[in-house]
Amino acid sequence: MRNAKPGRACYYRGVTFREGERPDGYPFDIPAVKEIERLRLKSPVTFLIGENGSGKSTVIEAVAVRSGLNAEGGSRHLRFMTRKSHSSLSDHIRMVRGTDRMTDSYFLRAESFYNVATALENLSPGPGDDGRSLHDQSHGEAFFSLLKNRLTGGGFYVFDEPEAALSPQRQLAMLVLMHRLVLHRGQLLVATHSPILLAYPQATIYLLDEAGMRPVRYEETDHYVLTRRFLTDHENMMEQLIRDEEDWFGGAR
Repeated sequence: MRNAKPGRACYYRGVTFREGERPDGYPFDIPAVKEIERLRLKSPVTFLIGENGSGKSTVIEAVAVRSGLNAEGGSRHLRFMTRKSHSSLSDHIRMVRGTDRMTDSYFLRAESFYNVATALENLSPGPGDDGRSLHDQSHGEAFFSLLKNRLTGGGFYVFDEPEAALSPQRQLAMLVLMHRLVLHRGQLLVATHSPILLAYPQATIYLLDEAGMRPVRYEETDHYVLTRRFLTDHENMMEQLIRDEEDWFGGAR
């Protein structure tokens, strides 16, 4: 990142739906996707959160594809397809450009990282610290190695649940890497379930649910509320969860 200039950057100001383009069926039958009119990217780091199936990864994927990135992950220059699985949402959105010109971009998603590692291996051995193939490292090591060594700043970075491969300690380290990217003129859009990553200061957090999409404060998220409650009262919560499960199975008989 030595060549990037420090300071806040704006490569995209937001994402909008093209007027009148709301086809029936998937993914437009997802409530959050159906209700979204505009996704504002007003902070260096923007998070999308929501329950499984809420549409956050669908939106993230569409933004990545529309901004010129490979659907399964990678840079603008990495082109491969293991299986066509991305939705048509990218065909119905428009990226609203900002004032800056990017020199780098990357789409990093946990679920297809193995495919990206294979594609990269076909090109070169790296990008590990010691030149090892990503396949010769654990999933978490390889994921963090790519984060640390490939992303240079000066661009738009899209992450889909990056915490899936990382321990809590590595998630803390990822916060540092995210901040380093921001300092080196990086703009990040991240879908996550991690209360650790969500703590990034001054980030914008959007919640996707049945009502659509709306901004929320960190302390209002279930990620923060439930994690804090569990850590401060885990014995009572476990007792309640186990009792509820036993009552349900007892009633089911």
